[in-house]
Amino acid sequence: LMNDFNFLKKTDDGVVLVVKLTPNASKNEIQGYCQDYVKIRVSAPPNENKANKKLLDFIRDWLSLSKSSVELVSGDKSRDKKILIKKIQYDELVQKICLYDKINT
Repeated sequence: LMNDFNFLKKTDDGVVLVVKLTPNASKNEIQGYCQDYVKIRVSAPPNENKANKKLLDFIRDWLSLSKSSVELVSGDKSRDKKILIKKIQYDELVQKICLYDKINT
């Protein structure tokens, strides 16, 4: 069942996470997920790349990764984003998403 998530793609560089971002939220959080994306809210506004930066910082903190391990690969100006996450195993990322969901629901 774990491999049914469309929002995670294994690549040679790492795992690509598909995110639907909501800027200007009251707090930074993972709101949940569906088949195609993980919903993440950040407190930053969408202008001047602030929401993107906040999103990447949030993912780094959540996964305890370095700055160079998390990068935005597409969706710079869109709410639909693809984030490349290096130095993490696919299964570990799935576990963290499911665990986060359990803790916060």
